Amino acid sequence: MGLITGVIAFFYHLPQIYKWLFKPYYILSILMSSAFLILRKCPGLCENLNTEREDGNPCDFDWREVEILMFLSAIVMMKNRRAITLEQHAGNLFMFSKVANVILFFRLDIRLGIFYFALCIAFVMTCKPPLYMGPEYIKYFSEKTIDEELNHDSRVTWIVEFYANWSPECQSFAPVFADLSLKYNCAGLRFGKIDAGRYGEVAQRYKVSTSPLAKQLPSLVLFQSGREVMRRPMVDNKCRAVSWTFSEENIIREFNLNELYEASKKIKKGRGEDNPLLPEGSEEPQPEPDTPAESKKNQ
Repeated sequence: MGLITGVIAFFYHLPQIYKWLFKPYYILSILMSSAFLILRKCPGLCENLNTEREDGNPCDFDWREVEILMFLSAIVMMKNRRAITLEQHAGNLFMFSKVANVILFFRLDIRLGIFYFALCIAFVMTCKPPLYMGPEYIKYFSEKTIDEELNHDSRVTWIVEFYANWSPECQSFAPVFADLSLKYNCAGLRFGKIDAGRYGEVAQRYKVSTSPLAKQLPSLVLFQSGREVMRRPMVDNKCRAVSWTFSEENIIREFNLNELYEASKKIKKGRGEDNPLLPEGSEEPQPEPDTPAESKKNQ
C-alpha cells in the first residue's frame, strides 16, 4: 500500500518534478546529494577508492557506508512525516543527503571531505531555492504600509504571514498560502505578507522573533479591526514556537476560514445592519473589485 501511494504521489507531482530539471538550484542539489554514490559507482574512479569490504571491491559500499545510508533513510522518513509540499520533501532529502555525504567523504579521505564540505558552504552562500512566482491574491506590506492597511477599514479581516526569504519553511509554505488566498480572498477577507527578515522593527512590534532558534517563521496572524485575534504557531514562555503543521487543512480549521469567508462576503450587501462585520452606526463603503493584489513578481 505504501509503495502504491508513493507511485501515485510521484506521478501526481511529475509535472512539477519536470519543471525542476530546468532550475539550477535543484540540478546542483541532486548532483551534490548523489556525489558519493556517483563516485563510489563510477567506473574509472571507484577503483582508486579505499574500501573495508572483505572481497576488496572498491566499487561497492562497505558495511559502514551501508549503515550510514540506512540511518540517512530513516532520518529523512521521520522528517518527511511532517512535510506538506513536495519542496519540503525534497529539501529534507537534499539537506540530510549532504550531511551524510560529508561524513562519508571524510571517512573515505579527509581531503575529499574538506573539498566536499567547502563545496557545500559555497552552495549555501551562492545558490538559493527559487521563490514561488505563481498566482496569488496577496498584498505585500512594508514597515510604512502595514499599520495603515490593517486599520484602514475595520470591517476587513486580514490574515498576515510574517516570513523571511532565507527560511526554507517560509519558501515551502509560499504556494500553500497563495492557494488559500486564491480560494478565500474577498472584499471582507484579505491576505497579506511582510518580510520579517527585512523589516525587523515591524516583526519586533508584532512579537514575531526572526531567530532561527525560535522557529516562529512563518507566523500567521489574524487581524480584525486592526487588532490581533489569533496566531499560529503559538509561542511558549521561552519564546519558542509550539510545534504546528502549516498544512492547508490545519489553517482552514484553526482560522475557521470557511465560516469567516461566508461572513466576510456579506460586506458586499446592502446596509451596515445586514453586515455582521460592520461596526454599529457606521456606513458601508463601496466594495473594491476582487483583483489580484501586488504580487511577488510586481515587487
